[in-house]
Amino acid sequence: MGGSLYPGRKGNLPADTTTFVGRKHDVAEVRRLLSESRLVTLTGVGGVGKTRLALRAAAETSRAFRDGVWFVDLGVVTDPELVVHAVLEQLVIHDDTVRMHRTVLVEHLRDRQMLMVLDNCEHVIGATADLVDALLRGVPGLRVLVTSRERLGIDGEHLWQVTPLAQDPALALFAERAAAVDPGFVLDARNHGQVSQICALLGGIPLAIELAAVRLRVLGLDHLSSRLDNTFRVLADGKRGGDPRHQTLHAAVDWSFHLCTRSEQILWARASVFSGTFDLEAAERVCSGDSVPPDEVMHSLMGLVDKSVVVAEQHPSGTRFRLLEPLRQYGLGKLRDAGREQVMRERHRDHFIEWAERREEEWFGPAQPQIFTRTRLEQGNLRSALDFCFDHGGEHCVHLASTLWFYWAGCGMLGEGRHWLDRAVASAKPGPLRAKALWVNGYVSTLQGDLAASVRMLDECREYAVESGDGSALAYATHRIACTHLVGDDLDLADSGFQEAMRLYRSQGTVNSHTMLAGIELAISATFRRDFASAERLCVEAKAVGEEHGELWAHAYAIWVLALCAWVSGDLARADLLGRECLRIKRSFHDLLGIVLAIELLAWISASKGDAERAATLLGATNEIWQSVGYPMFGSRHFGAPHGDCESATVSTLGEQEFRAVFRKGMDLELDDAIAFAIGEEQAQDPVPVLPLTPLTRREQQVADLIAGGMSNKEIAARLVIARRTAEGHVERILQKLGFSSRAQIATWVTERRV
Repeated sequence: MGGSLYPGRKGNLPADTTTFVGRKHDVAEVRRLLSESRLVTLTGVGGVGKTRLALRAAAETSRAFRDGVWFVDLGVVTDPELVVHAVLEQLVIHDDTVRMHRTVLVEHLRDRQMLMVLDNCEHVIGATADLVDALLRGVPGLRVLVTSRERLGIDGEHLWQVTPLAQDPALALFAERAAAVDPGFVLDARNHGQVSQICALLGGIPLAIELAAVRLRVLGLDHLSSRLDNTFRVLADGKRGGDPRHQTLHAAVDWSFHLCTRSEQILWARASVFSGTFDLEAAERVCSGDSVPPDEVMHSLMGLVDKSVVVAEQHPSGTRFRLLEPLRQYGLGKLRDAGREQVMRERHRDHFIEWAERREEEWFGPAQPQIFTRTRLEQGNLRSALDFCFDHGGEHCVHLASTLWFYWAGCGMLGEGRHWLDRAVASAKPGPLRAKALWVNGYVSTLQGDLAASVRMLDECREYAVESGDGSALAYATHRIACTHLVGDDLDLADSGFQEAMRLYRSQGTVNSHTMLAGIELAISATFRRDFASAERLCVEAKAVGEEHGELWAHAYAIWVLALCAWVSGDLARADLLGRECLRIKRSFHDLLGIVLAIELLAWISASKGDAERAATLLGATNEIWQSVGYPMFGSRHFGAPHGDCESATVSTLGEQEFRAVFRKGMDLELDDAIAFAIGEEQAQDPVPVLPLTPLTRREQQVADLIAGGMSNKEIAARLVIARRTAEGHVERILQKLGFSSRAQIATWVTERRV
């Protein structure tokens, strides 16, 4: 079982943590470029403010995009193949099939009208360019704003060079940041010359100015000015050639680095191996050693936060820390210069292997929802550790990729899991580690609907287990082969496989989420045989194990089977109650397969209750979700029969035309809304009003609605961020499809449909 979730929110722009100073002209020009071009790239040196400018311009233009503005930080992506995964993740689009993820993304966005901001692209420029090119070709309503130190180099790209701040905004930035650390600081006639000199030395680069301003916490302005002047003279004498702005930023960061204590300098360099955010435990485990005790790490970390080198972020799970990207790159350079990068990356790898091992062990217990949240937060570090493992050989990569099975299969990350597991299987030598990679990847492949690949890997795992006497590998392989028979409608082989797996698990004393699932999946087979007594007995046993250990993820599938039995037995009230309980649990894990199975069952129950409209709405919702899971109901005759019966009964009650209209409204629900509707958390008003069928496409319906609102073609084009000629074409097609001759008739038609 596995899956994902994408909520119905309109974007994910991070909130500003400090005020935005200057750049009014830049913001206006970037907004103008976005109105004229579908791809705008902001280029400039590190620290010049590309990200802040992109975020401000995106925020100020967000109302022009019906489906919002979405921000993707590619700075934490080290493997170019994972660029598309990072975009899918930030848009919260997960796909559990074996389709190309670029295709999935294009199909999901095809009818969307949105702005995507891709930040820090220079180190994965080729993969980013390929993805953006495909998106712009396949998604007509998409616009892309990129920040990078170099251009993408694809057709239609418009560039905007982000230059350092002019004198007045540079002074304003310094004054504001200085006042934040020294409330008594005021920029006035007495200190204007000194501040101007500092900003000039720093070349107007915002990051350099902020690093200098924060020093007023411990240095007076006179001291700060003289030390900067002396340092920059020495640095300038030793550097020749290259972009002066690069030299200025490096000099400013160098100056800030040398004002840190020795312990802070060591931590700055060592912490550069983290990808994204990290917590205090990770900092202490990875960055201590070699005369640096763990308690000194915390003290130095707080010092770097005070100096604005490290950013502290509050999360529900606690405080996490992040090095600003230009400063992380600087620290990594120091680490390389000292010949310590390999050692620190090995420590980082070892810590996150141990971290994953602890989470795997804790998964069978009450902390499952928290493990999901924490693993999502550590995803950048886990990717970085996996990358390092694969780049440096050995079997660490096989072990880590397999250990994370609970995240790949349990938390809706099948696509990325398959990426790492395929690499693990390809590199693994015969032995226990390869065996685990085979059964885990076979499990993930089954959930994706790739049964041929799954059977091939599971058969190899079983053959190895028999020859070597590896009882654990034999149990897991036998169990997962039985799953392929279950979805393949061979109930006899499925039953014997599940029973043998359960016997093997018991003989080894193994009790975990997998052993629970073996009984639950045997119960599903019993349900298909209409042996409801056996099915209930098996699920009650699994449910008791889950309750004893606080396990929720597999437990929810037992609840689903009990709901299925209650529905078939005619106890509709109990079935509905259990179905909603299962869905609530699965929502907390983003388990898309569990979610869609629960909504399917609630549709069947609604049809049995005579609520055909609710049933049709839920069927429409599942139709969309199954596209991200794989074959509807696994392509299985036994799983699919109730779905077909439900649809036939609902069509018979509503009639073909009304059924299609309601079904379409269910298809249009975002997943969060579909879950809320299925559980009964929707608003009092009907969330899916039934309207007569329309020949208009979604975009044409938008245009018609804007016509009814009194907008001209020019205004419609501006609202939808499309060319005026395109808007005129939409209007002509609307008139033709509806058989009208005037815009007034369109407005009347829209108004009548709203009544």
